[in-house]
Amino acid sequence: MPELLAPVGGPEQLIAAVRCGADAVYLGAKGFNARRNAQNFDDMQQVVSYCHEQDVKVHVTVNTLVTDEEWPALLDTVRMLAQSGVDAVIVQDLGVARALRAACPTLALHGSTQMAIHNLSGARALWELGFTRAVLARELTLKEIRYIADHCPIELEVFIHGALCMSVSGLCTLSSIIGGRSGNRGLCAQPCRLDFSCRGRHHALSLKDLCAVKHIPALIEAGVSSFKIEGRMKRPEYVAASVHAYRQALSGQTPDLSTLQAVFSRSGFTDGYLTGRRDLSMFGIRRKEDVTSASGVFSSLQQLYHKQPQHIPVDMHLTMQPETPTSLRILDNQGHDLCVTGAVPEVALRRPTDCAMAKASLEKTGGTPYFLRSFTGQIAPGLMLPTSQLNALRKQALSCLSAQKSAITPHAFCDALLPAPAVSVLSERPALRLRFAKASQIPFSRLSNVQYVLLPLEEIETHPECLSALGDKLIGELPLLVFPFEEDSVSHRLQALYEKGLRRVIAGNLGTLYLAKHAAPFVLYGDAQLNILNAHAAAFYHEFGVKDLTVSYELNAKLAPRVPGGVLAYGRLPLMVFRNCPGKQANGCADCPGHFTLTDRKKIDFPAACHHRKYTRLYNSVPLYIGDKRIRGVPFETLYFTDESPERCKEVLSLFTVHAPFDRPATRGLYYRTLQ
Repeated sequence: MPELLAPVGGPEQLIAAVRCGADAVYLGAKGFNARRNAQNFDDMQQVVSYCHEQDVKVHVTVNTLVTDEEWPALLDTVRMLAQSGVDAVIVQDLGVARALRAACPTLALHGSTQMAIHNLSGARALWELGFTRAVLARELTLKEIRYIADHCPIELEVFIHGALCMSVSGLCTLSSIIGGRSGNRGLCAQPCRLDFSCRGRHHALSLKDLCAVKHIPALIEAGVSSFKIEGRMKRPEYVAASVHAYRQALSGQTPDLSTLQAVFSRSGFTDGYLTGRRDLSMFGIRRKEDVTSASGVFSSLQQLYHKQPQHIPVDMHLTMQPETPTSLRILDNQGHDLCVTGAVPEVALRRPTDCAMAKASLEKTGGTPYFLRSFTGQIAPGLMLPTSQLNALRKQALSCLSAQKSAITPHAFCDALLPAPAVSVLSERPALRLRFAKASQIPFSRLSNVQYVLLPLEEIETHPECLSALGDKLIGELPLLVFPFEEDSVSHRLQALYEKGLRRVIAGNLGTLYLAKHAAPFVLYGDAQLNILNAHAAAFYHEFGVKDLTVSYELNAKLAPRVPGGVLAYGRLPLMVFRNCPGKQANGCADCPGHFTLTDRKKIDFPAACHHRKYTRLYNSVPLYIGDKRIRGVPFETLYFTDESPERCKEVLSLFTVHAPFDRPATRGLYYRTLQ
């Protein structure tokens, strides 16, 4: 049976999750987690002891991007988690994963959904890197999940209930770029829930909450290892309702979905991407009636976790022999086996103690998490042990069992084993790279001082003259998202381009990098969507085979030169990546030109572009430009052209080359701001 994994934002939510039937909980320590505004926990040992006594595992989120300045505090946090004996750590930052793998090898690593693992290649990469579990992107269909499970031994964790982000997780910088609060660092302000209009529709970035109750049997059959409920910022009643409902579903019962919807919904529920249907029915907002409905169910939901349930089976064996202390052996389903002794039985003057009498006393386990599954006894005839003594023996045995189950087993942690990060070599004169969305934008006569030209694979395939004209200067840009049933096709395309002379490729996702690495002996480059914020993450990718990297544009100008990698110096920054397009209409994509704008409540327009109806990217309203305020010490700068005309590309290149101020509205991005 798959694990039921519950969200825990604070102590009351923890009790609700455990008492309502969770097999495992995921929660955060203070700092370094994707819900930094949740209550979170200071005493992790207390949490682990409580959960392990209840046969519940503890997964801790360390799933934010970390800067080099924060590294000492991060190691203190991880050392504390190792000492607390947690069962697994959920990570996004591969620099953090690199450090954990070296310093604490017995601690299980789970790849966060923030890593955007959306294909078989990504799952295989994590498996080969020593991860035990991949938390898959929420945008996958049931068929795609099954395909990954069938072809990779790594455990798969899938979201089954809760909020759906409009963007693929880990590929959203909307909150940071427009509000200075990074979702990748645990402080998403959820601007997508505000009113963005698109092609006549309002709230075009707000999806309904996921409810996959009816898909539970199919997900089990597909090979999913863990069912995850979203909601570490939610009330304990929400945790109770969702865990209870899915425990019922896993037990073959029909849960009460009306209560589940009443406690929290956004215009009802959606089954997300599981069916492959991506239409307007997925969109919804939180209405007044959604808010008021919750008050009517809180009281009944609180009753679900008011008392300690007896859910752990134990087997007991009682031995009573003359002139020998009575012994009680107790076993649970986790392999714990212990024996306690009590008083010497007396010769019975009236009614001797028999198995039925002993069982009646021993099965009174109320107030504990245990229930008597089976009882056997070796009781010599004519002996008597008072009920009070039997009760005392039961209490002693259960207390010893709880102590054994809740004992902390720490993981060894050794700072000395931490590998040193790659050292950045400061550059006086950074090289210049140009990225174009279309081959028609390339100013071939202006490339003498350009190190590399980046161009999407499909443009190279359509315009093979670019390969002959640019030669070794050309870097092929892989699609950001390559879903499972597209991987073989992309691999064959890469092999064909390699045979035609393409030698360099760039990718912005671990899975697509792995795909390219195994398709042909390319020189690999890492794009900004890899979210490189520290030198340890850069070192990881260098060890993976990546020649050089573009650091995250969430990294400020002070820290960027410390991380081995170049920067984006011009262009509309990618803000979000959608698998369900916000520009969709009632007739689907039939009349869509493939590009459109979203308009926020302040009447600011954000352009969006579709990638062959497979995914859509949202870009910032104005371009980034630092040509007149450049970051010293970085090895290269990239000008990132998207929707500019060929003439405009030349103009921007001219401005940048002479360090001139920009001639239109622009932003410095986050390079000169304090990002939370």
